[in-house]
Amino acid sequence: MKNIAFYIASRYLLAKKGSTAVTFITWLAVGAMMVAVTAMFVIISVFSGLEDLNKDLISNLHADLTIKSTSGKTLKNFDNINAILKNNKEISNFSRVIEEKVYINYNGKGDIAYLRGVDSAYIKVNPIHKDVFYGTYPSFKYSNEVLMENSLNNRLSIPVPSNRDYATIFMPKPGTGIINKEEDIYNKRDILVTGVFPGKDQLDNYIISPIELTEELLNLPKHSAYQIVIKLKNTENTDAVKQQLLSSFGKNIEIKTKEEENAAFWKMINTEKLFIYLIFALVIFITTFNLAGAIIILQLDKKEQARSLISLGFPLSHLRQIYLYTGILIVVSGIISGLILGTALCYFQQYTEFFKANETLPFPVKIVGKNYLIVTLTALVFGSLISWVFSKISKDYITKN
Repeated sequence: MKNIAFYIASRYLLAKKGSTAVTFITWLAVGAMMVAVTAMFVIISVFSGLEDLNKDLISNLHADLTIKSTSGKTLKNFDNINAILKNNKEISNFSRVIEEKVYINYNGKGDIAYLRGVDSAYIKVNPIHKDVFYGTYPSFKYSNEVLMENSLNNRLSIPVPSNRDYATIFMPKPGTGIINKEEDIYNKRDILVTGVFPGKDQLDNYIISPIELTEELLNLPKHSAYQIVIKLKNTENTDAVKQQLLSSFGKNIEIKTKEEENAAFWKMINTEKLFIYLIFALVIFITTFNLAGAIIILQLDKKEQARSLISLGFPLSHLRQIYLYTGILIVVSGIISGLILGTALCYFQQYTEFFKANETLPFPVKIVGKNYLIVTLTALVFGSLISWVFSKISKDYITKN
């Protein structure tokens, strides 16, 4: 009987109906489901693309692991930390970093910037030298050669390479007491800009310099570090390596993964994604009421056929299954066609970059297997629920004269 119910349901959907209105309403329900599924799949795929884009944007800002002190800015017992890191076979490279806010001036133009002092091993952790689009990465032969972020360089109009055109960096001095002369306020140093790199919204207003420059401006001893950034051989072992290092270092040291360094950022992204999902889930739920109308119209149109089946001994429960299967077939047809159309639109965007968030940035799209599952389950659950509810009222239409 179940096979018969499914066969009849498939005939109701695919065969020519007795009423043109029934045919139109049925396929309207399929079309509405297709559009809703397409929209949800495309939007979720865009958010998957945004996740990858954001990971790329912050890749220059945070390493696989970052070591900081919990008692003050400067890491203590650096020699001990250095020895432990060198002996860890999971670590590919590591680099010392000192970062502070500074004031930079060139030809009467000034701006606030972030000075990130790094050692020569920094590019092995973060290959920022590959992003230099004009000039060259500092040679590290001289402590006053720096790399500057593009928008900051444009505002100050510093020529690159600057050769003998020096800009001046001012670093405020900590301390208390009466200020008697200019040197009591800040340390300053002339710098040469050797190259320019794009900040990608995450490193805006940054200046990358040899760490010796920051040590000099902050009056710190050699081999000082505010943090140590680490590149791992295998990022899948990040948590295990973190625990190993924490047990080796003991107190007054904290280690954060790339995700932990950006916890607030990823929480915001995931919250936005959740709200977008809930909005489009609601859209699909509302769309399923077209399905309810199609089932009701079908029951009215096939009332005489239903009575004939009942008189021939067809159980009422199986008659209800006919309308349940019909609704599910409508939903499945809408899901399949919607996913096909959504996939086609995503590939179109990937290859043509036709739709743009702004003049230069196309909407990123990433086709992920789990997105198919999320959209399919959402539409199938709502569609099956509506089909089940409205298939239960078939008795009322059969018993009416």
